[in-house]
Amino acid sequence: MEAFVNGLNDLIWSQALIYLCLGAGLFYSIATRFLQVRHLKDMIVLMFDGKSSDAGVSSFQALSMALSGRVGTGNIAGVATAIAFGGPGAIFWMWVMAFLGSASGFIEATLGQVYKSKQGGQFRGGPAYYIEKGLKAKWYAILFAIVTVIATGFLLPGVQANSIASGINNAFGISPWITGIVLAGVLGAIIFGGVKRIANVAQVVVPFMALGYILVSLVVVFANLSQVPSMIALIFNSAFGTEAAFGGILGSAIMWGVKRGIYSNEAGQGTAPHAAAAAEVSHPAKQGIVQAFSVYVDTLFVCSATAFMILITGMYNVKPDGVAPIVNNLGDIEPGPIYTQQAVESVLPGFGAPFIAIALLFFAFTTIMAYYYMAETNLTYLNGNVKRVWSEYLLKIAMMGMVVYGSVKSAGLAWTLGDIGVGSMAWLNIIAMLLLTKPALRVLKDYERQKREGKDPVFDPVKAGVPYADFWEKEYKYPESVQSGNRKLS
Repeated sequence: MEAFVNGLNDLIWSQALIYLCLGAGLFYSIATRFLQVRHLKDMIVLMFDGKSSDAGVSSFQALSMALSGRVGTGNIAGVATAIAFGGPGAIFWMWVMAFLGSASGFIEATLGQVYKSKQGGQFRGGPAYYIEKGLKAKWYAILFAIVTVIATGFLLPGVQANSIASGINNAFGISPWITGIVLAGVLGAIIFGGVKRIANVAQVVVPFMALGYILVSLVVVFANLSQVPSMIALIFNSAFGTEAAFGGILGSAIMWGVKRGIYSNEAGQGTAPHAAAAAEVSHPAKQGIVQAFSVYVDTLFVCSATAFMILITGMYNVKPDGVAPIVNNLGDIEPGPIYTQQAVESVLPGFGAPFIAIALLFFAFTTIMAYYYMAETNLTYLNGNVKRVWSEYLLKIAMMGMVVYGSVKSAGLAWTLGDIGVGSMAWLNIIAMLLLTKPALRVLKDYERQKREGKDPVFDPVKAGVPYADFWEKEYKYPESVQSGNRKLS
């Protein structure tokens, strides 16, 4: 069984997916004229734009929900595994993936808004919706929805739960079984309350946990301030193979940097569009720009905080697959939260292990909440207009069970299953995004035109030349003849 799982993971995460992710990010950066730089000011301003309604959430709540998914165990345990298997240079490639990925993040979030629907009185959207409406490929949309329910409902929660249980066991000696059962109970109390409860919890917890984590990282960095120049040099030299010790693993540095970068910031993976579609905004590009910023927050801020703590204190091993250990500072321990715990402990004895365990609890638990929302959204899509309450209850119970199961399984198996889920979604979503490039760029062009005219952009799909935007067409209440004409646009 384990051999099959590893083989499937190697097939999905072949060099082709690495090139596809990097290529898509580069293409969208050029196609949008590097909007991730040009619209940096808008990213901050639009973050607080809009208010929640009965159907949707505010831009900040949508950002928090998306960050709940992005900021998770990948920011702590994921960075550790990237360094362990790809060397310090993997961090540079995570940065590259964040910069390029922010453009991909804009495209997928914007598409999520353009093709969203109102079901059961709530906004719903995501890749399944824009694949069906934009590409008119129902079979493809169903395939994505099924893969996403499996990935976010069954495969990915185990990674988050495993890291929480591992961190708490390292810090407090509490059995993973106990941690798993408690996590499942708290998760149930939240997800049975619906999307509003998830959004309300996320908007409080996410900013608090990210800020606290970054502040502690600054303490660790300032305690080793003299090591900063050599640490930065190590990252860049290792990234390009010019560091003697890591020159032979350049391919691993790129692969693990991109792989963990995607896992952490989720750009192009197809997860963020679900939260983006839930936002109540006047123009799809507004939420696209906000979600582009969330990629920066995840990788450039939180992941960098972890990497700096680990590297500047030397609390890491580098043991690439099939290669003799290059660095062995921590002995025979499995890569994960313990790298970061040891890093903080080296500066703040007695504080590091419990702090990272608690930070990981917040990071990973909010990610599990976000996974449930994604799984529920795709289940809602599969159910169509038929309200199947039993299927939602089954999903909730199954997900709680996977949290317990993931807590007690080995970290290696949990990560492999999670990688399969991430990679499968990324393949399907990026191909769909590339096929829907034209309408996404038209939305950006329409937003920028209205901004130049001094307006607060409001989306009119007919004027923007974006067909099949059913929700937005109904908002304008166009006559049927006009809507039919809009659908003929190419």
